[in-house]
This record gives sequence, C-alpha cells and structure tokens, in this order.
Amino acid sequence: MPEPALRQIRNGIAWLEKGQGEPLLLIHGVGLNAEAWEPQIAALSKTCRVIALDMPGHGASALRGAELADYVAQAAGLLDELGIAQANVVGHSMGGLVAIGLALAQPERVLRLGVLNSVYERPPDARRAVEARAAEIALSGTCGDIEQPVRRWLGEGDTPLHRQLRAWLSAMDPAAYAQAYKIFAAGDRLFSGRLGALTMPALFAAGSDDPNSTPEMAEAMAAAAPRGTAAVLAGQRHMMTLVDAEGATRLIRDLLSQPLESVQARRRFLDERR
Repeated sequence: MPEPALRQIRNGIAWLEKGQGEPLLLIHGVGLNAEAWEPQIAALSKTCRVIALDMPGHGASALRGAELADYVAQAAGLLDELGIAQANVVGHSMGGLVAIGLALAQPERVLRLGVLNSVYERPPDARRAVEARAAEIALSGTCGDIEQPVRRWLGEGDTPLHRQLRAWLSAMDPAAYAQAYKIFAAGDRLFSGRLGALTMPALFAAGSDDPNSTPEMAEAMAAAAPRGTAAVLAGQRHMMTLVDAEGATRLIRDLLSQPLESVQARRRFLDERR
C-alpha cells in the first residue's frame, strides 16, 4: 500500500502533503475538502511536492474572513508557512477563483495556473439562479438540500461517489458553507477584464456536460489570458476530477510540462501593460 498524504494543521490552516519536487498547490471547491484531490495527490506526488489545502471553514481549517480575498490570503499564507516562494496552483470550482485571485495578486509567485470547472461571466439567467440559491442557503441556516448539488455535480444515482459527496456536504458547518457559496455566486464577475494580466501558462478546463461551469466559460477565460489554453473532457460534469480522475490528472500533467518564462520577463510584460 502506498503511503497516504500527511495531514497537517498549523495556525488554523489544514492541508494534506505528499511528495517531493516542484510545489503544486491544489484548492478544492465549495463544500469539499483536501481529500477531494486524492487521485491527483496519489498520481502527481510521484514527481511533485503536492499540497492540498482545506479552504476556510472546510475540512479542518478555521473559518476566517468573508471575501474571496480572505481565501486568497489563506492560500498565500500557507505557502509562506511552508517557505515556498513559487508554486504551480490548480483550483477546482470555487478553488479556481481562489487560484486566479492568487495569480493576479502575486503573479511572480504562481509558476503555472490551472482552473478546473470554474465560472466566468455567467449568463443572466444562470446568475439569478445561483444568487437565489446563495440567498436561500444563507436564510435557512443550513447547508440546504444537499441532493441538489450532488445531482448537479454527478447526475442521478447512489454510487460510492454520490455517498462520499453527501458525507462531505453533511459535515460542513452551515455558516462556512453559506459564506463560501455566497462568494462563489458572485465570483464569476470578479475577474472580468482582468485575465489579460495572467502571464504564466494557464489551463482552463471544463466537462462537456457541466451545465453551470461550462466549456464556453473555460474557452472565454483561455481566450482572455495571454498564455491560456482551454480543454474539455467529453461526457464529464462538475466533478470530473473524481469521475474521470485520469483525464483530469492528465490535463494537470500537461500544464506542468509547459515551459516557464523568467521572473524578469514577467516583470517586463506587466510593466509594458501598465
């Protein structure tokens, strides 16, 4: 049996860590935790130092702040805590928004950026629907009907993965879930017009059958980022990182193989845009 990832908690931040090599920070989505990256941790830790964090109020991390910037600060703080000056950063769903936020706030720190199943400039109907769900969750004082997100993410069924997602969502602190969902509901507009500042190799990926984090969103983000590429996994929905773990891991490996520009070149690029 391979050694499991080591779970650590420090200063209110919890994370899983495994492997040696170039650092890779993984950031999960709303209602999940670092364990949602288990297939990627197992595969990518053979060549990388993989760090999968629990977002604020998720898993074993303390709840802090109420803005996306607070989640970005947590991710940056963990890298500081671990003495990591530069890392590859990959986020899933809301974790993708955190990853973009970190790449924009500290561009010289993010070697390569991966954004899987995230959101960007939702159509008006979709925006109203997700904002209504966020308001309903906040008013209810609960995590709401957890069957709804499980069906959106996986479709109908009662597989072991359905049951695992239900267990993770059921274990969430309702206040933490409501806070994160509110941020995610508004997050599709936060980076409109700003992705041109992403100078690092960037992957934006989606599942072909994801009705909310759509292939069109991934393609639009890739078109806006100077070194962006888009990828779509056929037949996949929101949780393609677990349902098609090999396919999602292959996309991340492809990203990690992309050549880097020097820090000096990035600085010149940013200076020229100012």
